[in-house]
Amino acid sequence: MTNTKDKKLWGGRFAEATDRLVELFNASVSFDQRLYEQDIRGSLAHVAMLGQVDILTPEEVAQISDGLNAVLDEIRAGDFEWRLDREDVHMNIEAALRDRIGPVAGKLHTARSRNDQVAVDFRLFTKEAAHDLAAQTRALRAVLVAEAERALDVGVILPGYTHLQVAQPILLAHWFMAYAAMLERDEGRFLDAATRMDESPLGSSALAGTPWPIDRHTVSTALGFARPTANSLDGVGSRDFALEFLSACAILSAHVSRLSEELILYSTFEFGFLTLPDSHTTGSSIMPQKKNPDVSELARGKAGRVFGNLMGLLTVVKGTPLAYNKDLQEDKEGVFDSYDTLSIVLRLYADMLPKCEWHAEKTREAAARGYSTATDVADFLARQGVPFREAHEVVGGLVGVASRSNRQLWELTDGELKAAHPLLNAEVAASLTVEESVKNRLSYGGTAPKRVREAVDAAKAKLGMVVED
Repeated sequence: MTNTKDKKLWGGRFAEATDRLVELFNASVSFDQRLYEQDIRGSLAHVAMLGQVDILTPEEVAQISDGLNAVLDEIRAGDFEWRLDREDVHMNIEAALRDRIGPVAGKLHTARSRNDQVAVDFRLFTKEAAHDLAAQTRALRAVLVAEAERALDVGVILPGYTHLQVAQPILLAHWFMAYAAMLERDEGRFLDAATRMDESPLGSSALAGTPWPIDRHTVSTALGFARPTANSLDGVGSRDFALEFLSACAILSAHVSRLSEELILYSTFEFGFLTLPDSHTTGSSIMPQKKNPDVSELARGKAGRVFGNLMGLLTVVKGTPLAYNKDLQEDKEGVFDSYDTLSIVLRLYADMLPKCEWHAEKTREAAARGYSTATDVADFLARQGVPFREAHEVVGGLVGVASRSNRQLWELTDGELKAAHPLLNAEVAASLTVEESVKNRLSYGGTAPKRVREAVDAAKAKLGMVVED
């Protein structure tokens, strides 16, 4: 005779034991045990509601609730035995509850299925993760804004690039604020996703709802959701909330990866724009001179796995019919991994960026080369009434002359400049410095110090930082 203590909670239909390899393949407890807090919270809210609608007696509610809290304490203390033969977090907790309080534990599952149970656990976790990553993204944004203000106060000029070729000079503060703008949108995506997933599927049961007179709105409120899901099939069968979370993770990862790429380039000997802190770099096992940007390289590389988690879940759900299918067991590991990955990356960057040393003389020198003020020369001619296309051609010819002799525009002779156009001379070329170029870009959102100061102050106000008068 089968030992009822070890019998599957769903085993009444089955006459043969589950194959050991099937158990191993089928079980998810190795990773979904992470949901134990959410699972027990959901069960406590569910059993309280069953008592409120007189499905369970007050004594049964108390007995089950006390048992669940005891199991929770045991898990938190690290004394709980997670068993593979009990498949998942839900069955492990329910079986442990049964072992603790006896057959009354079976009443906990009244008007509930593992399908809506796992859906509510996973939504709770993902909503909390979205809010947490939004907060961490906001914290990193505050660091970027603070670094922008620091760079603005000392007027560090950086070469701006298109096609990774020197284009026009910009303020380093403007560069920082570009990433701050990206992260502001990233924070918004997490908060938007959290708002859309703020619905409780608990009470959807297996897929069609339940004949029991439950109160889904009470349970939804107890669990901190805005409302219950409106459709039971959708409640247990949809994972778009996880997809939206993973999409926000992927976009944030792309932004951090772009930042990483620039820091890696700018810290090379060839660029020499900044020195990364010793605390966030490593050395070589064979080359004693090396200082490797491992944090930035790993942040750049880990973006690939975050992208993969999104594509993995998209692939899982694209062919699953309504409602629940075992395929959906594959929904959690990618969410856990993306959340864990970004949590550490965001914290590392918030710690590392203030410790970076920027070399203003080097960045200014680089910004002045590569003919970065060529557009300013063309704009000068255009302001004198020369059609811009004509001015563009004139300056393009001057760049050709300068590049063939390995000179900058301000190094051309007065005669060479006047030969290109009578309005040009050496004094004009010398006056168009990188500082003047930056100062003159006063259009809204531009790199002029006045505009960057406005952007920094606006960002500080949004973040609740002190804005100086």
